[in-house]
Amino acid sequence: MRLRTLIRPLISAAAAAVLGAAGLAASGTASAADVAIAPPGANDWSCKPDAAHPQPVVLVNGTFKTMAENWATLSPKLAAEGYCVFAFDYGEAATAPIPDSAAQLRDFVDTVRSRTGAKKVDLVGHSQGGMMPRYYVKFLGGATKVDDLVGIVPSNHGTSNPLALAAGATVCPSCVDQTAGSELLTQLNADPEAPVGPDYTQIATRYDEVVVPYTSSYLSGSGRYVTNVLLQDACPLNTSEHDQAPKDLVVAQWVLNALGRSGPADPGFRPDCLPVG
Repeated sequence: MRLRTLIRPLISAAAAAVLGAAGLAASGTASAADVAIAPPGANDWSCKPDAAHPQPVVLVNGTFKTMAENWATLSPKLAAEGYCVFAFDYGEAATAPIPDSAAQLRDFVDTVRSRTGAKKVDLVGHSQGGMMPRYYVKFLGGATKVDDLVGIVPSNHGTSNPLALAAGATVCPSCVDQTAGSELLTQLNADPEAPVGPDYTQIATRYDEVVVPYTSSYLSGSGRYVTNVLLQDACPLNTSEHDQAPKDLVVAQWVLNALGRSGPADPGFRPDCLPVG
């Protein structure tokens, strides 16, 4: 593993502290999301879901990220496909304890549902943003409000990367929560890992250098509502790493497959491994 890759989380932690001080982390309300810098295609509060896209899509960024950076590629692509797309910054650049951030997600989802008239939303999250919504689903009433939960390299079972604890000892309680074997993850992954309600699609890459091992992204559960995807199974030449994954056009195809059908992504789906644009 490259040294540059290993030290990136600690450098990002310092940046996260600056972002938090600048007040860029939203409170989970529509007004906060309106003020924060949203990615292209997101947070048009006049958007109304149609019959072909009945659930608004809420994008949930990863640790040390902002919504604008994390979703610069996927947000406009989803909007162009006809989805109402929403995003928010949370938890002091997603460094706050997971339960606190999950409560902010709950409130933001309720705002989106209220403003759009939708009964449920679809959640698409990167890294912590793929795992943290499971706390909302399992413990904060989200099971009846979420139709699809798509995790892009989610930290479902945490990471054995030692820098997670190092960052957690400084400015990142959520990094402690995402360490393999943490109290939070033990509670979250107690049976069932995937509570009945949403459909779960988990997308992993063999080259993940943050969620280690990459199989930590997977969830157990019935194939009727859980699909675990390894990018390299269908596209063996794909070399996307952890941070690259939400901007990967093959990942986008898996996301659209999951959102566009009943149930999770089709395990037999074969994306275009050399997409253009």
